[in-house]
Amino acid sequence: MKKVYPDAAAALQGVLSDGMTIAAGGFGLCGIPELLIAAIRDAGTKDLTVASNNAGVDDFGLGLLLQTRQIRKMISSYVGENAEFMRQYLSGELELEFNPQGTLAERMRAGGAGIPGFYTATGYGTVIAEGKEVKEFDGRSYILERGLVADLAIVKAWKADPSGNLVFRKTARNFNVPAATCGRVCVAEVEEIVPLGSLDPDKIHLPGIYVHRLIQGEHEKRIENRTVQAA
Repeated sequence: MKKVYPDAAAALQGVLSDGMTIAAGGFGLCGIPELLIAAIRDAGTKDLTVASNNAGVDDFGLGLLLQTRQIRKMISSYVGENAEFMRQYLSGELELEFNPQGTLAERMRAGGAGIPGFYTATGYGTVIAEGKEVKEFDGRSYILERGLVADLAIVKAWKADPSGNLVFRKTARNFNVPAATCGRVCVAEVEEIVPLGSLDPDKIHLPGIYVHRLIQGEHEKRIENRTVQAA
């Protein structure tokens, strides 16, 4: 299967539809699929449900899709750093499903592994547990969380080979690996595509079987909160 496409728009052609669910990798602005997000904005796909650790910042990352009102619902664990997110949520324009960070990661991983649900103690006794099944194991209460399966996963990696085997750089692994596995279709953007066979098999973080389409591009790599030491 030919997986390498010339650009983000071409890689997303035929897989976008209004009302779809998208799992997006990244943490803050680290390891986010910025080229694919921009292409979704340009495509005008709307009424989206997006599962991501957060929603970027006002003018970058998923914040771009909030600006254009293309996102209907966010499934997130952190929603700071984005004033437009806050405005839309407080005004009732944006639906928000809060997930504890580890729960969101496990929901994606479970969905990718074909596991429909799992029990966790995280969130028990809080608003997170409202409406969810509660079961007791060894004298402790746990809530049932559903595995998350998305119509599309968009992720960003450091290197790839033409088969889609991915290597992430340092903390950019974050949510990218579980997000990639839970998508029925996974599109990845990378900084470099290297020849087949040149990646050390022991250093591949995501096997190419999970990746359906692939692009190489230039990335901005913004810093979310620049902190400098006083002179």
